[in-house]
Amino acid sequence: MTKQHHTFARRIALLPLLLAAFASHAHAACTDAAAPEVDWRECRLSGQALAGTDLTGARIEDAKFNRADLTGIVLAGADARRANFLTAILKDADLTGADVRRADFTKADLTGANLSGSDLRQARLYRAILVGANLTGARLATADLQFADFSGATWLDGRTICAEGSIGGCKQAVSADPEVGTN
Repeated sequence: MTKQHHTFARRIALLPLLLAAFASHAHAACTDAAAPEVDWRECRLSGQALAGTDLTGARIEDAKFNRADLTGIVLAGADARRANFLTAILKDADLTGADVRRADFTKADLTGANLSGSDLRQARLYRAILVGANLTGARLATADLQFADFSGATWLDGRTICAEGSIGGCKQAVSADPEVGTN
């Protein structure tokens, strides 16, 4: 066997290893069906109707869901860093434990959403509606809460219910714990 044939045979033998390595790092297509753990990184899904969809553990970093109907969607444990949800409807959505750092929820409707344990650091919640949302254990450091409506929301400590008219944060809070405030 010539040296040239030997080198060619060695390259052919390595081909399956190289293909396997690249396949494990490839993104799924943006046209893939909605399912738990789907990989929709950088996908443009604005205006889509995904109400009630289970995207538990999905990878949706940098994805666009602007004006999408995401009512009742399950994004528990999802990686949604830098995702855009501008004016999206996320009523009763489950974002338990989701990583939504630097996500944009400007004017999104998160009424009744469960954001417990989610990471909202540096997220933009400008004019978002979080009426009755659950924020127990959520991380909000450096989040933009300007004009966000937290009326009736369960606050970070899991005991405080935000008063009606809590705009920009949990204001005039009352405790859901009957023991708090009594002597």
